[in-house]
Amino acid sequence: MNTEWSGSTVARAQRHAALGEPARLAIIDRLLLGDASPGELGQELGLPSNLLAHHLKLLEQVGLIERSRSEGDRRRTYLRLRGHALTETVPAPLRTAPRVVFVCTHNSARSHLAAALWKRHSTVPTASAGTDPAQRVHPRAVATARKHGLSLTPARTSHIDQTLRPDDLVVAVCDNAHEQLGTRAPDRLHWSVPDPTRPGTDDAFADALSDLADRVDRLAPAVRPPGGSDD
Repeated sequence: MNTEWSGSTVARAQRHAALGEPARLAIIDRLLLGDASPGELGQELGLPSNLLAHHLKLLEQVGLIERSRSEGDRRRTYLRLRGHALTETVPAPLRTAPRVVFVCTHNSARSHLAAALWKRHSTVPTASAGTDPAQRVHPRAVATARKHGLSLTPARTSHIDQTLRPDDLVVAVCDNAHEQLGTRAPDRLHWSVPDPTRPGTDDAFADALSDLADRVDRLAPAVRPPGGSDD
């Protein structure tokens, strides 16, 4: 029998072994739909900081999660699931929401791109808003969407206070918005997507769209309207 396993087989075995512990599996379930800081994870899952740090280290070692520095409060880090590390894995139970609202700071790029992608994947209604809206949607966001068959026309910017309804599922698609929302929409999800308007290049906007598309692909099958189906 051949016992010289390929590197990919060994890596998969290590990931399965890491997921064989309930706390680590709970961490992955939480990160499947949105990013979180270590402190947020510890509070939500009821894990002491030393035990949480142990589990996070193991999950990082097998390539399931990675860290990024907050673009808002640079003292904070956020944990995220790595790309397609757990493709075709969706946690149960599913989320129910009458509408999904994507929020970023200026409501000029990421939140509009996320909403456009959502419309392609789900019949659950969607909207977007900002905590400090710009006067217009960024032209490169419009161009990037058009290049990928999405339309942001006639998209306009909107403030979160004028948009949010009590039962909305809020997805903050930037660190600043997540940190600024505070106790508003306490059950929200967070996606730590880098701001493409800072570098302002076509590549930055394309990378943001790709990141958002991967996340929408994971979240859309997990959200259903209350008392119904999105089919």
